[in-house]
Formats: sequence, C-alpha cells, structure tokens
Amino acid sequence: MSQATVKLLQDYYAAFSKQDMDTFLSLLTHDVIHDINQGAREDGKDAFAAFMARMNKHYKETIVDIEVMTNTAGDRAAVEFTVLGEYLATDEGLPEANGQTYKLPAGAFFDIRDGLVARVTNYYNLEEWIAQVSA
Repeated sequence: MSQATVKLLQDYYAAFSKQDMDTFLSLLTHDVIHDINQGAREDGKDAFAAFMARMNKHYKETIVDIEVMTNTAGDRAAVEFTVLGEYLATDEGLPEANGQTYKLPAGAFFDIRDGLVARVTNYYNLEEWIAQVSA
C-alpha cells in the first residue's frame, strides 16, 4: 500500500468530518471527477465545492471506522467507512428533516494523481438512509 495515499485519504475524511472545506477542496485536482451516489457525474473542483455547500446545508456528517486500501502504485484506492449523520434541513425529493440521526456503512473508490484526489465514486444504501430518517 502507498502510505502517501493512505494519509491523503485520512486527511480528506478528517477535513470532511470537520466541514473544513478549504482543506477538503485543497486535496482535489482542479479537474476532479465526482460520481455521486445514485446520481450524476460532476466534473471539476467548482462543481464539487457547490455540491459540498449543498450537502453541508442539509447534513452534518462525521466519518468513522475508516479502512483505506490502495494498490501498490498508490494511484487507486478503496475506502470503507461508517457515516454518522444528522439530517438538518429537508433535501429536495427526500423525507422531511427534523434533526434525525443516522448511521450508514459506505464506501468510496478513488483515483489519485500528483498526490491529490482526481476521482471519487461514493456508494451507500439510500433506501436504508430513507428508512432511518423516516422511522
């Protein structure tokens, strides 16, 4: 495993959990590809920043139980983790928010280029999330 890639992704999730968007966005290439869970593909750091602004308005999430796996070259990685969240404001097309908490297993796949995240593809079970916030 590439220790530099492991550290990059640990820093990525630490910044995410702190909602430190300056640090978080500094870990991305300018042309980062973001594959949204059960959604579209977005290109570029500006699109990712806009996505995170929307997310941080609706959700407060912390990432725990992080396991990072990389290839030998360190240019590809997979991360398994748990999302601990609070649903702050109703997101369009989803159940009404009233501060519900949730806990979800999730994963992501990464391409790494020049020590930065060049692609991230996120996966979690949306139906399980809906069940938890609707209970």
